[in-house]
Amino acid sequence: MKNTQKLAIACSSGSFKGAFTHGVLSALESAGIRADAYAAASSSVIPTAWATIGKATDLGVDYWLAGLKVIKQPDVGMSQLALGGIAHFSPPKELLFAAQTPEYFVATSAVITPEATNETQTEKARRLGRRLLVSASKGDRSWVNEHLQAVLFSTNNLKDELRLDTSNFEEVAYASSRMLHAWDVPAWIGGKPYVDASYTCLCPAIEMVELGYTEAIAIANEPGTLYRDMFQLQPIPENYKGVDIHIIKPDVDPQEFGVSFTDATVEGFCAVYQHGKDKGQEFIARWTATD
Repeated sequence: MKNTQKLAIACSSGSFKGAFTHGVLSALESAGIRADAYAAASSSVIPTAWATIGKATDLGVDYWLAGLKVIKQPDVGMSQLALGGIAHFSPPKELLFAAQTPEYFVATSAVITPEATNETQTEKARRLGRRLLVSASKGDRSWVNEHLQAVLFSTNNLKDELRLDTSNFEEVAYASSRMLHAWDVPAWIGGKPYVDASYTCLCPAIEMVELGYTEAIAIANEPGTLYRDMFQLQPIPENYKGVDIHIIKPDVDPQEFGVSFTDATVEGFCAVYQHGKDKGQEFIARWTATD
């Protein structure tokens, strides 16, 4: 089995498409591949937390199917879905925050100006969110450059304000997933405003390299180029500062299986999760052959 002392696994955002990442994590886990660190963004936060404690397979596709049942209920939106998922499917904290557990990172976007706080944390948020989706399609990152900052919380962070622990896990997990155009409940961590990681960090792979990890696996939820954030200006390369970043991605958009960002079918979720397992196994065969 291939072994490295400083391996990080970084997982992408993607709402319901995140079932693919979960499948990959399950395949890696079943093959006995354990990382020194796990990093998540948005929809990958809960599955990655379970992977961190070595139990992503235990959570399995049932996690996604339970969410599908909830979102089909009347008066349930994406905020309610996310908050419910965090409340009912978070891993045991005594395992996630145990001293011997690999370090666990969650990417978020901090709101750093009063003007942006007024827009993101009020009824103005939905309109702003739609505007940012249009900006993303044009590669216009100007609003984010002025008003947001990428932030990583982690279980071993020496800075109190960036340490992920039992007291703030729920806040951080929700903040990482709060897209402005469809999530109506504001996100706060320690009384400070935050929004979805995707605005500043789709997949924290480069961040793991910058923190000193000497090999990284980045899991994407869509085919094609994996970018650093939703504005698609900076691709995540397969080698960054001399460190290999192995990118695992689906062969086709999960939408072809019936899974979009905010809608899915039972069959679609099962197919996307299985496709993730298949692609994970393909990667493992290649990766271990180079040992």
